[in-house]
Amino acid sequence: MPSFDLLLRHPLLRTLTLALACLLAACNRADDPVYHDQFFAFGTLIDLTFFDVDTALAEQASRALEQAFMQMHNDWHAWQPGALQQVNAGLAGQGQASVDPAMAALIQEANRLSVLSNGLFNPVIGRLVAIWGFHHDEPPQGPPPARDRIRQLLEQAPASTDIRVDGGHISSRNPAVRYDLGAFAKGYAIDRGIERLKALGITHAIINAGGDLRAIGRHGQRPWRIGIRDPRQPGVLASIEPAGDESVFTSGDYERFYEYEGRRYHHIIDPRSGYPAGAAVSATVIHPVAATADAAATALFVAGPDAWPAIARQMGVKYAMLVDREGRIHMNPAMKTRLTFESEPDTIVMSETL
Repeated sequence: MPSFDLLLRHPLLRTLTLALACLLAACNRADDPVYHDQFFAFGTLIDLTFFDVDTALAEQASRALEQAFMQMHNDWHAWQPGALQQVNAGLAGQGQASVDPAMAALIQEANRLSVLSNGLFNPVIGRLVAIWGFHHDEPPQGPPPARDRIRQLLEQAPASTDIRVDGGHISSRNPAVRYDLGAFAKGYAIDRGIERLKALGITHAIINAGGDLRAIGRHGQRPWRIGIRDPRQPGVLASIEPAGDESVFTSGDYERFYEYEGRRYHHIIDPRSGYPAGAAVSATVIHPVAATADAAATALFVAGPDAWPAIARQMGVKYAMLVDREGRIHMNPAMKTRLTFESEPDTIVMSETL
């Protein structure tokens, strides 16, 4: 996904963005109970929807969220100058770095979720992501990296358990660790955004970051209704109605990928093999906490059809669905009660209760 800065430098996209902002402003009438706004951050479109909120308060909240998201985007970017880059440079050089309380909390939560996932969500494989070429705004081209380069990194085995955070100090016993929070940062940012909305007294809202979201409250007399993308054809696979305060996140091999000699290589790397995970095409998680849903969707995708239930249990996930390479849908009974499919799937594989 192109970065925010790159999108704004493109004249056509800049014009379309301004036109969209004007259209949204026109739609937010004083008598309309739904307020919409959008901005770019974390390389994607952030869509805000508030219900039954005074326009002045809604605009104040929208401005505050845009500023906060852009600050988090800059601080947590995996390959552009910022606070996270300084942490990575310190860990690679002296094996230590200073962190402020916000960065320390971010890293500690990422590390905690990594341990719960048995390392399938691994936030410190930034070097592996880089040799695949997914540390740039533009998708990579050409052949995949040489097997020797991948093997060398796997032998160093970077893991979150190599990291120690003590107050404002972070240290590592493994120089191969490099943080890339792409499978976690959006969810963590959305949680911070929802906290900000609640503090302002907004109780009915959605923060949607490129299809991954957290919804609170309701849309008037009815629940919010969320579509889950079909991973292999245009349109919606199923829909769900979040219950009060829930997050819905999906990881898929269609988000960032390139093709070489007829084979698709996507950005969700299996830390065990060093190659893109190949058993699933998408994984969807419902969870009250967006950061957990974000990390768990990646971990279940990597785990694949056989191992995902055990990982879901460890991560405290009650509702999950996975689509495998053959198009079979795997889910647990609780998830089945939450979904409305657009058309009846050919094959549903029911897992044990999580």
